[in-house]
Amino acid sequence: MIIHMKKCLIISGGDYCQFPNEIEYDYVIACDKGLEYAANMNIVPDLAIGDFDSISTKPESYYADKTITFPSRKDDSDTMLAVKYALDHGYSHIIICCALGGRMDHTIANIQTMAYIASHNGCCEILSDNEHLITFSGPSISLPRKIGFSLSLFALSDQVSNVCISGAGYNVEDATITNTFPIGLSNYWDEEEVVIKITEGILLIVMSRIP
Repeated sequence: MIIHMKKCLIISGGDYCQFPNEIEYDYVIACDKGLEYAANMNIVPDLAIGDFDSISTKPESYYADKTITFPSRKDDSDTMLAVKYALDHGYSHIIICCALGGRMDHTIANIQTMAYIASHNGCCEILSDNEHLITFSGPSISLPRKIGFSLSLFALSDQVSNVCISGAGYNVEDATITNTFPIGLSNYWDEEEVVIKITEGILLIVMSRIP
């Protein structure tokens, strides 16, 4: 039996990227400037959320079925607000676009948000024109070859235990990756797919386009 994980697309406010048409989703949330990006993509959000301090017109100027407005002085980023809403409403697979580039502090916050999703039993991907990020907490994942991309692994938790990598240029068995040393930087595909297994921790998989 195949269990369908409800997918939520979140359009954030980092550098703009065109969302791939072939990726399916069940619900769309636009965060602040993501409203403008959604209009550029011809995507109609189900929900607009945030403090809306980064758009030139009022959120009502853009079409969305529902709008939730927050004050600018708050603990959560606009993207985190969207993530919490998605998780609370049963969307366990969250795809975020337009979340990289721009301000470095927002990029780091969005990567930490990926860890938050993994710690709440969800899975997350961040897509951009040149990057594909995935949070992974086990037990195994298969990554088809992405031509022209590198493959790097980082620990988002203090450590990731019993890391096994096969099908890559650098394969390992029962390794430990910590968040204080970038040992997993810049691997590559040696076969048509790379298989990664772990037993504990939150792993960040980064596939980056090679210039």
